[in-house]
This record gives sequence, structure tokens and C-alpha cells, in this order.
Amino acid sequence: LIPPHVHVAFYTRGAAAQRVFGGLVSGGMAFHGAGRQTVCGDLFPGSELGHKYFCVNSSCGAPSTGLSATPCLTGPTAPAGTPRHPTALGGSAGGGAAVPQPYSNPASEVPSPAEMEPDRPIGYGAFGVVWSVTDPRDGRKVALKKMPNVFQNLVSCKRVFRELRMLCFFKHDNVLSALDILQPPQIDCFEEIYVITELMQSDLHKVIVSPQPLTTDHIKVFLYQILRGLKYLHSAGILHRDIKPGNLLVNSNCLLKICDFGLARVEEPDPSRHMTQEVVTQYYRAPEVLMGCRHYGSAIDVWSVGCIFAELLGRRILFQAQSPIQQLDLITDLLGTPPLSALASACEGARAHILRGPHKPPSLSVLYMLSDGATHEAVHLLCRMLVFDPAKRISGSDALSHPYLDEGRLRYHTCMCQCCYSVPSGRVYTRDFEPVAERPFSHSYENSLLSVWQGKELIHRFITEHQQGKRVPLCINPQSAAFKTFISTIARTFGYSILYNLKKCKWT
Repeated sequence: LIPPHVHVAFYTRGAAAQRVFGGLVSGGMAFHGAGRQTVCGDLFPGSELGHKYFCVNSSCGAPSTGLSATPCLTGPTAPAGTPRHPTALGGSAGGGAAVPQPYSNPASEVPSPAEMEPDRPIGYGAFGVVWSVTDPRDGRKVALKKMPNVFQNLVSCKRVFRELRMLCFFKHDNVLSALDILQPPQIDCFEEIYVITELMQSDLHKVIVSPQPLTTDHIKVFLYQILRGLKYLHSAGILHRDIKPGNLLVNSNCLLKICDFGLARVEEPDPSRHMTQEVVTQYYRAPEVLMGCRHYGSAIDVWSVGCIFAELLGRRILFQAQSPIQQLDLITDLLGTPPLSALASACEGARAHILRGPHKPPSLSVLYMLSDGATHEAVHLLCRMLVFDPAKRISGSDALSHPYLDEGRLRYHTCMCQCCYSVPSGRVYTRDFEPVAERPFSHSYENSLLSVWQGKELIHRFITEHQQGKRVPLCINPQSAAFKTFISTIARTFGYSILYNLKKCKWT
């Protein structure tokens, strides 16, 4: 979508107005032509992933070539039976009186010049484009998401405002949040939003399809983090509605964050209120959504996680169909024909399709054939997630208590998390390994959004207030030599309405 020659500069207002955000002076935001396909840019190219991709935090002691079978511990040696909680290894729970050591995260440190790579686009979605850029205020690589065509209609306006508020609301290690928002222009030409988030090195889809070996340790620590983040979202009353491997960002030390909240919404407590079925990528879509249920809850996200769990085990998509009807058929091939009670909220067409077909017995035993990692504990948890009836499906919170995830919890809190820390005497563990949101996410503001202009004013005010008292704000630099190329690219990609508004805007 963006040609290789495009350069876009950013600058900071006020005294730092000459500091270029990925500026042309220092190389600019250069979108180089696509070379060979890599998993994470030039960090993990193709088959050269090797063990570098899955190294544990260096603070755990001696360098490691990957997530080994033996947990990396700072306390006493782990016993033969894996403990349910890391506190069984020694140290104290609840913070203690010791001063925490600075958290060392190799993936988030400023990269060396040898590892620096030019700013470039790293992702495209239905609701925006994501770039890897450099923050001029500290030289760190960050992700810049552009949300174009924000004010085309009231529905789009509400969706973008909801996602923006969510990104600023989130405070969790396994959920991507906004670090900053670029300063908007004057409201008359305010048409798009730029959000800065932490830059992650890859996503789980690229890892799954890569030649990188995935051990049981990898799968457990990934699944634990997915459910840990999901528990936080659901405790805030938020349904993600598009959980898939591509929306699970990962770093080289196996840290994982849930991202892309373009389809997320607050859970609807009123079962009589209809909800859209145009959610979730088809391969990870829960059966109640496939059958046209007008109301659903957090169980749709758990189903998606179950599909991802199976995909991690087997390195292939579990239900890969060409149409929603075929998708439903593949699900019933595995789970068997559902009981009538599970079809109560299905639409007439879906109910008739299932009932007129032959009765299918469940064939869950085939899950043991996914891989050697499909142990009894793994398949038991997987079967609890892949339940046809959402009312009987395990919740994300309960799934975290399953014995299969004990080792994932142990590994994460021993040397990967930011909520625990090491002291000379051992490891100090947090009181709550899987924290919930401090308060539910509020969406009451949506009731007052009655027009696009009103939404534009609210979003403009929200961004302005969000920046008050914080770091020097950033914005697009219209004086860049590449600005004309930039806006012409936007016009070709997202429509000439944005070009018109950019040209008429008086930038300050």
C-alpha cells in the first residue's frame, strides 16, 4: 500500500520543534522495499531464528539458548513435582520490605546501532496501519498506529473513540496500551489519529508458521500469558472479539501482549440487546456466533484461545474452513452433534442445518494426535475450552487454575514478569499473580454521541487533555520535504477526502 520511496517526518512542538520524529535529517521514516519474508524484520530472518528467538530474561543467571526444560530459578531448586505457585520455590509473597531491583528487559532496551533498522510499515489492518518508528525524545523504537477515516460516519467515530479510550485505560503487562498520542491539528482538519504503543518484535502467527521449534515450555508460557491478559480484559467488562495469533504480539524473550481492539466492546448485560455477528476471524469464531446468536459474552474469547492452543500444539489451524457453514461442520465433526439445549439461541437456519444432518459422535480423542505435547492435561484443558455450549465452557479465570498452566505460571513469574523481583536472598513474589482491572471500563460517554461533529470534538478534547502535564507532544511535520508524497499516498490509500482536509488545514 505504501511505496518504497515514502519518507514521513515528525517533529515536537515548542522548544524541541526541530527534533525530528524519525526525521529526514537522521534518515527519516524510510519505507524500504520488501525483501525476503522474515519473522521479525531483520532480527529473526526465516530459518535463522534458531535459539535466539526464545531466550529467557538475562537477569535469571547464566545465558540461555532458549526456554529449557529446567525452570530458570533464583531461589532453591524446584522439586520434582511442579508447584502450583512460584512462592513454593522460596522468597516471600506480597512484596516484602526489600527494595526491588530494576527490571531488566532485553527486548525493551534501546537497541545497539547494529540492531537498529529503518522505520518501516509493520502491519496493515481493516482499521489502520502500523509503523515501526523512532521516538526523538529518547531514541527508542516504538510502534505508531494510524487510524484513518475516523469521522466518516457515527459508527466509525464511536468505534475509534472506544478503541482509543481502551488503549489509554489498559494497565497490564499482557495487554498492549497507549504510550502517547500524537498532537492533533486544529479541529477543522482533524481527520486521523496517531497512537504510539510499545514496539513488539513479532506476533504468534509468524512464530507458529516459522521453522522455530516450539516446546511444551513455550506453549505453556504463551498460553498462560494469553489467559492472564484475557482475565484482565474480562474483569474490566471488555470483550476482545478478535483473538487470533496475529493479534498476540511477542518479543524474543517470549513476553506476549494482546493487541488490536478495533472490534472490542463492553460486555452487554441485557440479553435482549442484539450484538453484531461480524466479529472474530472465521477460523477462531465460536459456534454461538457462527449460528447467529444475537447475544454472546466473554466465552467467545475463550473459544478463540482454545483454537490457538490447539494451533500451538499442532502447528496448523484446527478448524480451517472455506465458509461459516463449513466451519460449523468441522466443529461438529470434532465435538459431535450438540444437544438441543445448546441450540436454543441459534437462528432458524443454523438450527435446521445441524438437525437435518446425520448424528455425529464426538471424536475428541484425535486431539491427542496434534503433537507429542498433547498430553492428558493439555487435552483436558483444551476440551474444557472447546465446548459447544458457551454456558458450559470454562472461563478464562478458571482456565488459569488448571494444573497444565502451573509450569507456565512458574516460569513467567520466576524470570519474565515485572510484578515480581529478585533480591540477594531469593525471589519476592507479588500477592496477585493474575490481577484484575481496578474498575470496569466505562462506555457511558457513547450515549451522548449523537453526531460525527460531536464525536470529533470529544475525541479532540480527550487527546488534548490526555497530553496535559506529560512529555513534549509530537505531531506530523508538514514542512518535511516528503510531506506532499505522504499526503498523496494517504489519498491513494484511504481516499481524497483526507487529502482535501490536510491541504486546507492551517498547521501550527
